[in-house]
Amino acid sequence: MGLFDRIKRAFTGGEVDTPEIALQEEKKLQLKAYDQGMEKTRQSFSSKINALMADFRAVDEEFFEDLEECFISADVGFDMTLAVTDAVRERVKLANARRPEEVKDVIVKTLVDIYEHQETAPEAMKMNPDGPSVFLFVGVNGVGKTTTIGKLARYYQNQGLSVILAAADTFRAGAIEQLEEWGRRANVPVVSGKAGGDPASVVFDALDRAEKEKIDIVLVDTAGRLQTKVNLMKELEKINRIIERKTKGPAQEVLLVLDATTGQNALIQAKQFQESVPITGMILTKLDGTAKGGVVLAVRQDMDIPVKFVGLGEKIEDLRVFDPEYYILGLIKDLL
Repeated sequence: MGLFDRIKRAFTGGEVDTPEIALQEEKKLQLKAYDQGMEKTRQSFSSKINALMADFRAVDEEFFEDLEECFISADVGFDMTLAVTDAVRERVKLANARRPEEVKDVIVKTLVDIYEHQETAPEAMKMNPDGPSVFLFVGVNGVGKTTTIGKLARYYQNQGLSVILAAADTFRAGAIEQLEEWGRRANVPVVSGKAGGDPASVVFDALDRAEKEKIDIVLVDTAGRLQTKVNLMKELEKINRIIERKTKGPAQEVLLVLDATTGQNALIQAKQFQESVPITGMILTKLDGTAKGGVVLAVRQDMDIPVKFVGLGEKIEDLRVFDPEYYILGLIKDLL
C-alpha cells in the first residue's frame, strides 16, 4: 500500500498497519497529535489550493502560475514549488485531467509522491552505546531552543533513560535560569556556571557528572548568538574537544532548532548555520502555532539534513518525533 492510500485509510477509518495493540495505540496518539498540531498550517494550505480550484477555468499557463503562487505563499519554498509544479504539469498531461477534482487529485498525489521519495521513515537519533550520548543544541535566540531541551529531557525520561542538562549558553541574560527552570519541570539535574563564564568548562563538568553517575544522555544548550560565525565555530570546536576528550568521540548529534512560524526565515537560518556548524539534524518548534508549516517541505527539498523532532504544542509532552508520513498527512487532510 502506497503512502497516498495509507493516508486516506488513516483519516477515513483511523486504522494503522501494525498488529501490536500497544504500538497501534501509540500511532493513533501520534496521528492525533499531528492532526491537531497542524490545524493552522493545514487550513492555510488547503484554503489556498481550494480557492485556486474554485476559480478553475482551464489547465493553462495562467493556472500553473497561480499554483506556483499558492505554494510560495504557503512557504513551501522556491525549489520545492518548481519541483511540484513541474511534476503536476506532466501528470495532468499524462492523465488528461480536465475537471477541477481530477486536477486537485493530481496535485495531492504529486505532493505525497515527492515527499515519499525524499524521506520514507523518521530518522532516529544517534546514540553512544558506551554512554553518555551527547546532543548539542544550536540556534538563534527566541526560537525555543531552551524550551526544546526541557521537552526532550522529558521525552527521554519517559523512555526510561537518565538525562542531565548543561547550561553552556553563558552569554544570554537569563539563559542559565531558564534552563534551570526547565530542569525543575522535567525533574532532571542541571549543571551550570557563572553568567559570561566559559561554556566549555560547563560541558566538562556536566560530562564528568554524567560519567560518575552513569547518566545516559547529556543535553547541551549553547549560545544562540555570538558576534561572528568564526566565534561560533571556535566556541563549538572547543566544546567538541572537551566532549571528545571525555567520551572518546564527538557529540552524537548537533541539532539546529528553528522556529516554524518564521517560514522562509527559518530556511535562511538553517543555511547560515550549515555554513559554520556541522549540523546533523533539525528540530522545528511551534509548528502548531503557524500557517507556514510548509517550510518543512522546503527544508527537506533544499537541505540534506533530517528533521528529527517537531513542536506540536506548548505542553512538555508536545515535542514529537518527526514522522514524514504523519506530517504530509496532516498537511493535506482537508484536500482529500
